Amino acid sequence: MSRSMFSRTSIRTARRSRVLRAAAPVAVLALALTACGGSDSGGESAGKEKQGTSEGKPKGDSPEGGEEGAPGGLKAGESVTAAFKEDDAKITYEIAAQKVDVATEAETAKLVEDPKDAKGLVAATAHVKFTNKSGGVVESSPDAGSETEIYADGARGGLLMFADESAAGCDDTLDIENWKAGQSYTICQTYMIPANAKSIEVRWPEKGGATHSWGFAAK
Repeated sequence: MSRSMFSRTSIRTARRSRVLRAAAPVAVLALALTACGGSDSGGESAGKEKQGTSEGKPKGDSPEGGEEGAPGGLKAGESVTAAFKEDDAKITYEIAAQKVDVATEAETAKLVEDPKDAKGLVAATAHVKFTNKSGGVVESSPDAGSETEIYADGARGGLLMFADESAAGCDDTLDIENWKAGQSYTICQTYMIPANAKSIEVRWPEKGGATHSWGFAAK
């Protein structure tokens, strides 16, 4: 399923629907698996509808930086500054990937209706801290966090929507309102990656600019 099929409006509508079903079983998680794998060029196809995309090479894509044995030019917790348009405001964010939590295959199977969908895959959740530095107030439901992508061994994983919203340490963007300069939130994204992956990259692409990359060794 192509990620481009989901506009931010449809995602927000689905999220609001999810809130009404909060007491339902795990199976109601809004599952939207994209095809695993794909280009290692740092971006998706031209049909992607999200802001902030870039086909640029990940920043610091070199042997240096990241965790030992992992790609990526930035280490966990290191930050970059980038501008991003949130509705009517152009916000300057400080962005730092903090960590990636990788589930076991057994844990991952419980996140999907049909365990066969998760065969050979594990769920990887990227915790990315965003700080509003300047540019105005984000009124509600920021979009910057939805730009986060996870690559495993150079190939983009498959997005597993909403699986991370109740994860410890993750802020649900639906609950973020009146985000002022100086305030920070940790916005998470969960992707399905091969269970035997050796390295993980968290990528955040600027619109028309660099793709920032943090390297992590797969656990």
